[in-house]
Amino acid sequence: MLIIGLTGGIGSGKSAVSKIFIELGIPVIDADIISRQAVKPGQPALQQISQVFGEEILTANGELNRGKLKNIIFATAAKRKQLEAILHPIIKNKMLHQASLLDTAYCIFTIPLLIEAGQIDLVDRVLVIDAPDTLRRQRIKQRDPLSDQQINEVFAVQLSAQARLDYADDIIHNDSDLTQLRAQVIDLNRRYAEIATSEKY
Repeated sequence: MLIIGLTGGIGSGKSAVSKIFIELGIPVIDADIISRQAVKPGQPALQQISQVFGEEILTANGELNRGKLKNIIFATAAKRKQLEAILHPIIKNKMLHQASLLDTAYCIFTIPLLIEAGQIDLVDRVLVIDAPDTLRRQRIKQRDPLSDQQINEVFAVQLSAQARLDYADDIIHNDSDLTQLRAQVIDLNRRYAEIATSEKY
């Protein structure tokens, strides 16, 4: 089965594009959703995280305090790498398992840090969702209570737009309205269906 790796910087519109693919009947396996499931109370990953980063990253009822953990991993690259070493293998295995259960011509792996985490080998093609930085910042502020400093920290750990585009097999430009965004996804859906049946990928 053809696997498309959907990625893009924060605020680029990955969720919007994923939603359109789902509406078109294409399975979307989202790394963020799997990550949230992996750190629920009782899961081995949460126990590992608390051992590495300390019990203070847990709330009173034993759930992950995401705010505290974010502050820790954005403070130093080493801490971020420690967290990735715990979560990435779990996420990778669950995504591949879910894909193995599908009976479709192709599916989407939505992975925000697909390139940064060196996970390109998981997919057959890389689809980058691109948008101007100023527009991305506007979108982030509309949906999340993040300060400019916090947004800058997120941008700092992600590739620049151009560096990300250098890895792209396909690009969606999300700098207009939903109608134009949907039209691009429909075109790609048609192309991916053709590629999946061509046996050339």
